[in-house]
Amino acid sequence: MKWQEARELFPDQFLLVSILDYHIEEDKKIVDEVAPIRPVTDDEANKEFFRAKEGTCVYHTSNEQFIIHLRKDPLIRVRRMQ
Repeated sequence: MKWQEARELFPDQFLLVSILDYHIEEDKKIVDEVAPIRPVTDDEANKEFFRAKEGTCVYHTSNEQFIIHLRKDPLIRVRRMQ
């Protein structure tokens, strides 16, 4: 479903979603289509954000657009857990 539809179904709350479709503009990933997994309470939002698996994200539905800012900082190294 489109992000706008998810916003209407789950107004003004955090939502754990699977990202189905997105496009990139400059340093931003604009999410177009999501599959809602479940609402997340305000108290657990931060924990769920950092526990989200690849392809999922916690985002608040008060945001008109679902935008993920991409960082390309060469000083930061990320080690993938296997």
